[in-house]
Amino acid sequence: MSAFSVRMATSDDQEALVAFQRCMAWETEERELSLDTLRQGVAGIFSHPERGFYLVAETGGTVIAGLLVTYEWSDWRAGNFWWVQSVFVDSGWRRRGVYRAMYEKVYQMASSQDGVCGLRLYVDQDNESAQRTYESLGMQPTRYHMYEAELT
Repeated sequence: MSAFSVRMATSDDQEALVAFQRCMAWETEERELSLDTLRQGVAGIFSHPERGFYLVAETGGTVIAGLLVTYEWSDWRAGNFWWVQSVFVDSGWRRRGVYRAMYEKVYQMASSQDGVCGLRLYVDQDNESAQRTYESLGMQPTRYHMYEAELT
C-alpha cells in the first residue's frame, strides 16, 4: 500500500476540492452541482478562515481526499462543535485508512484547542458503511434528526 499524508489544505488545493464535491454530490444524490458555485463555496473557506478549514490527504503530490470542518457555537456548552463535512476519498483509496487518518488529525487538533466541545457530522440514513466507520472511531448516533429549509 502506498503511503499518504494528511495536511491543512491551501488555496492551491481548491480545484481538487471542487472536483471532489462535484463527484460526491453525484455519487450520493445524483445531483449536478454548478462548478462556479462550488468554486465560490470552496474559496469562501480560504478567504474567511473563521468559517472553518479543509484538510487533504495526498500521496506523491496528488490530493486523494478532502474534508471540511466548520464551527457551530453551543450555548449549552459554551464552546464550539466542529462539524466534519464534505468528506470525499478518491474511489481508489477508499477502505485504506484515509478517512481514519483525516479524522484522527481533526480529533487531535480539536482536543488540543480550548473552546472545542466536540465533533459532529451527519450521514445519510442509508449509508451503513459510513455509519460503521464513524462508530469504529468512537462516534455515536445522537437522538436528533436533521431538518432543513433550503433558501436557494
